Amino acid sequence: VAGLTAGGDDYVTKPFSLEEVVARLRALMRRTVVVADEASSLLAVGDLTMDEDSHEVTRAGTQISLTATEFELLRYLMRNPKRVLSKAQILDRVWNYDFGGQANVVELYISYLRKKIDAGREPMIHTMRGVGYVLKPAD
Repeated sequence: VAGLTAGGDDYVTKPFSLEEVVARLRALMRRTVVVADEASSLLAVGDLTMDEDSHEVTRAGTQISLTATEFELLRYLMRNPKRVLSKAQILDRVWNYDFGGQANVVELYISYLRKKIDAGREPMIHTMRGVGYVLKPAD
């Protein structure tokens, strides 16, 4: 009862049959409606826009070319506008939990993005000292 009250749709008690779990999952999938919306692939924060399908990024109508990693980092920032994201959150989401590279990779890629996104314009990517980074529309 606690699981359903907390927001669960269904539950299975132990021991359980694998066939029962698969049947319950199929029933859940039948109830799920997938809506294909072309506009859902567009992200916008201020004058910065991203088309997730075509991997095109523009700021104030100017096309910006990004590497795959820069694109993933910017996508994460754009999906969380005005929200401060810690380096650990960014590492986990963009580079995954098992990343064994340098710890300063987040700072490095933020600087790459700043050079491309904020070059000659009002800055959108801000550092919150001791906390992380935030993407805000330019004033």
